[in-house]
Parts: sequence; C-alpha cells; structure tokens
Amino acid sequence: MALVEFADFSFKYLGADSLALKRITLTIDEGEYVVITGPSGCGKTTFCRAINALVPQFHRGYVAGNVYTEGKNTRENEVATYASVAGLVFQNPENQLVTLDVEKEIAFGPENLGVAPNEIRRRVEELIELLDLEELREKHPHEMSGGEQQQVAIAATLALKPKVLVADEPTSNLDPQSAETILDIIAHLNKSGMAVVLVEHRLDLVAKDASRIILMNEGRIVADGNPREILAMDLCEEIGVGVPKATQVYKRLRTRGVELRTVPLTGMELAELVQEATSR
Repeated sequence: MALVEFADFSFKYLGADSLALKRITLTIDEGEYVVITGPSGCGKTTFCRAINALVPQFHRGYVAGNVYTEGKNTRENEVATYASVAGLVFQNPENQLVTLDVEKEIAFGPENLGVAPNEIRRRVEELIELLDLEELREKHPHEMSGGEQQQVAIAATLALKPKVLVADEPTSNLDPQSAETILDIIAHLNKSGMAVVLVEHRLDLVAKDASRIILMNEGRIVADGNPREILAMDLCEEIGVGVPKATQVYKRLRTRGVELRTVPLTGMELAELVQEATSR
C-alpha cells in the first residue's frame, strides 16, 4: 500500500474561478524524497494540504476524486486522523507556533494526542539534540530568527512521529545559510527512513538529495521522475523552474557537442564529469 495516493483528485476553493488541482494521480511510497516545484500559483501548497486532509476538511470547496493517506480517505476523516502520519511544516513558521517556549512547543502535539508524559519528555530531549535547539530551549518563538523558528516548527512536527514530513517552501524566507541548514536536516531525516514531500524552488540545494522531482503547472502534474531526467528537460525553463546551474552548463555543453556521462546536479559533479570527458 502506498503511503500517499492521489486518485484522479481535483479541488477548487470556494469562491475561486478555477481549479487549484486538476485530476492529480500519483503515489508516494515510504522512504521517498519527493520535491514538488513549479511556478507560483501552480497548486503546490494545495497539493501539500491535501495530504493531511486540510484540503478538503478545513479548506472547503469543490472536490472530485480522492486522496488516501496511509489508506484512509481524506474526504472521510478529520485532520486529526493524520497527525501522526503526515506532518505539515508551513512556509511561514509563525503560523504554527502557538506556545511560550521551545520545550512547550515540541511537547504540544504529543500532549494533545495523549502520549505518556515520560515519552513526551524523551521526544522533546531527542529533538532538541537532533536540531541543535539547546540554546533556544526556553526562548519565546517571537524572539527567534526565521531560521530558528523554522527549526522549532520542524521539531514540533517531528514530535508527532509522522511517517511523511510535508514541508511547504520551508526556506522561502531564509538566508542561504539558514536554508542550507534546514534542508540538511530534512535530508538527514529522509536518510533515517522518513518520507519527505518538499515544495522548494532552490533546486540547487535539494536536487542532489531528492529521489524524485514533480513539476506542476496550472494545477496539473506536467512531469514526474528522476531528478536528472526531469531537470534536463526544456519544459523546466518553459514554465519558469530554476534549474541548477550545473545542469544548465550541461545543457549548453551538449548543444556544442560535448556529451557528459550523466546530468550533473552540483558544481562538484559537473567538474568531475568535465574532467572525465576531457581525459578520454
């Protein structure tokens, strides 16, 4: 059974003129690292919210088709049903931080699920260590930087022990160094066995870790596959997706008759492939 399944799913928000999602069909399996990308307004956020039933249980509107998360139909179950299955990290962490300090924030979700106090304490300490939050332990969320808030939001989500972490552009308001820190943490979680669905436009930073990239445009999935295959497609530029610089160079070299063994996703890969090609 797939961890997440979209079955011919469409959605239109109340009062909207057009569908936010149009006949989406796909599956996401345990352990995958799926990057969702595409131009602004293409349906990425709605896609994320459909995984944990915020669409259609909280955001109401026209619905066709179904989404199944861990086999449960999101049209038939409340958002709380998915709290320990699909953890959603919002683009703006302030929208999901609700308590007075980091310890309470991490403990908030498990407490609401009725987790035993000793297990809550264990999770809090484990996540403070994992995300290096010791210095922030007693800080109020509004006293923190955007990057720190995002790390706390991730910790609070992970405290629920979800099987899939769904992160909707978690680096959009962060400087490059903070963004890299957050994305390294997400990659580490995936390598530890957690499935990841990440909406991201900084493909230079995430393509190397992804097992799959999904391109969206105007509410539809227009490409879905291996990152090297997807990012080498002309369609990326056509719809305005920012392809990694190393991949752009690969494409320019190919037009000049220089064939590299594979599509590079990082500068280091590109340098190695060019050296290999020139030493033949």
